[in-house]
Amino acid sequence: MKTIVTGGAGFIGSHLVDRLLVDGHQVIVIDNFVTGRSENLNHQKENPDLSIIEADVIDTDTLLNQFKGADWVFHLAALADIVPSIQKPQEYFRTNVDGTFSVLEAARQTNIKRFVYAASSSCYGIPDVYPTPETAEIRTGYPYALTKFLGERLVLHWGKVYKLPVMSLRFFNVYGPRSRTTGAYGAVFGVFLAQKLHGEAYTVVGDGKQTRDFTFVTDIADACVKVAASNICCEVLNVGSGNTYSINRLVELLGGDVIHIPKRPSEPDCTQADITKIQKLLHWKPNVSFEIGVQIMLDHIQDWKNAPLWTPEKINKATKDWFRYLSK
Repeated sequence: MKTIVTGGAGFIGSHLVDRLLVDGHQVIVIDNFVTGRSENLNHQKENPDLSIIEADVIDTDTLLNQFKGADWVFHLAALADIVPSIQKPQEYFRTNVDGTFSVLEAARQTNIKRFVYAASSSCYGIPDVYPTPETAEIRTGYPYALTKFLGERLVLHWGKVYKLPVMSLRFFNVYGPRSRTTGAYGAVFGVFLAQKLHGEAYTVVGDGKQTRDFTFVTDIADACVKVAASNICCEVLNVGSGNTYSINRLVELLGGDVIHIPKRPSEPDCTQADITKIQKLLHWKPNVSFEIGVQIMLDHIQDWKNAPLWTPEKINKATKDWFRYLSK
């Protein structure tokens, strides 16, 4: 099939591109390379089934031109991270909400057969129930979470009104090779791997007992493809490991010393996906255990040799607006 992946040069997007090419599809990547990296697709550059278009998802004319004759669209293009979304809400709204509108309209006008949206589990905020089901109350605590949820509402609305065959997947704590190595302070794996490379102590937030539903990126790509290949429509599905692992357990697997830094406001003590729905509807299940996933990250640790080295002082400065705006 002819498939479109917006944000296909990004971390998750590039792994999805790999999977689609292995499955024999023709893939068109649309990426503005603001956060995506061309090197994420260098290993595929000679593949005749891959085309890379440098464009913004706001560029409707480009989208319409590329979407003609396409079967599937995977919309992964987005701005991520908590702190930058607080500092630059207009940019986040433009990309994550207006951009999603543009992609939906292009898909509608070109009669796309399947539209898969990459939503975020951040929409749950600090939930009341663990594992957290899709029916949990929405509690968007910062602009990134809000804009991703607004994008999801647009997607489901286009499915209802225009009968566009849409699906929304709420990803939980995705990790794996090619995760971002630069940018604002954020993902724990990038922070810890750079610290390990430099022989520095891991900066553990709070007591490290907080847990996360770390989900390996190839499992995420597998879920995207299975959803697209199904005939299920207009549903929201959690995509996670279904388990939850403490930061202390991650440190144990990585090995090294620890420095504790202050706990951050509006951060849940736990994230854990209830994946009953996706298991029932698609017979999907994650395949990569946390222990194997961490070992794969260690095998790729040199990928973080140019990543920023975060010290407690740098983290304090980078997260100042986090504490300023999200403290009760």
